[in-house]
Amino acid sequence: MNTGDEPGLRERKKLRTRETVRREAFRLFESNGYAQTTVDQIAEAADVSPRTFFRYFPTKESVLFSDDLLAPIIEAFLAAPAELSTVAAYRHAAAEVFTSMAGPEFDYVIARQRLLYSLPEAKGALWVEHVKAIRLLTQAIAQRLNRPEPDEQLQVTAGAIIGVYMAVSDDAPTPGAAFLQALDTLDKSLSG
Repeated sequence: MNTGDEPGLRERKKLRTRETVRREAFRLFESNGYAQTTVDQIAEAADVSPRTFFRYFPTKESVLFSDDLLAPIIEAFLAAPAELSTVAAYRHAAAEVFTSMAGPEFDYVIARQRLLYSLPEAKGALWVEHVKAIRLLTQAIAQRLNRPEPDEQLQVTAGAIIGVYMAVSDDAPTPGAAFLQALDTLDKSLSG
């Protein structure tokens, strides 16, 4: 028996389960309202236990976050042409990911974000996600620039990039084009 594929199979099953939970939660939020939907209802709809729900998502609000967007952007950022500035490389990566997500997949991400930004109870969790994004991007910038450890300069650069996203989205999901244009503005202001 070949067990070499088992870890890959397990990972795919985890990803499928995570996405099923997320999609069922979103469906229930849309039909019943966010506040009226419980974790138990989400778990039942996704055919998992509440305990399994919490293995994938620490809170009900966390179901709404687009963590599936940051990871591919950071991956594309690390692979961006070396001659690009840090901000231009991030812009390049974001454009690449937004283009690859066109259609229903991107519409789903925007719909989730629209709901997220409309929920007062999610504001604190949203802040935590932005801080997490700054940390992840700081590490990626250090890796891209071949620095052994992130430093304050890299953290400020990552904060500026995520800050651009926060400023452009301003309590509503932003279309990709507006974010990319704002990154161009940041890059020009830093190099000018």
